[in-house]
Amino acid sequence: MTAGELAHPPAEELEVGPILLALADANRRRVVAELAERPDEERLCASFELPVSKSSRTRHWRVLREAGLVYQRDAGNGLYMRLRKEDLDRRFPGLIQAITAAD
Repeated sequence: MTAGELAHPPAEELEVGPILLALADANRRRVVAELAERPDEERLCASFELPVSKSSRTRHWRVLREAGLVYQRDAGNGLYMRLRKEDLDRRFPGLIQAITAAD
C-alpha cells in the first residue's frame, strides 16, 4: 500500500456476514443506497448528510470499507468512496438490489 491508500478486503474474500452486519445500521444502508443510484461515480464522504457526529461518520465509513461494501480513496483534501458494485454482484448476485429495495 502507498501513503494515503486504505486497506480493502479482496473481492474473493468478501463474506456475507460482515456485509449484513454493516448493513444492519440504517445510516450505512442509506449511504449504500445513495451510492447504488450511481454505482460508477465516486462521492466525497463529507457529501453524505448523516445525523451523527464526525467521529461516528468516520466509524461508519470504516465499517463499510472493512465489510467490502465500498472502496475509499484518500485524496489528501478529502476522502472519496464508491460502491464495490461489480465485486458485490459477482460474489452475491442481487444482494445490493435486495437491500436497496427493502428500504
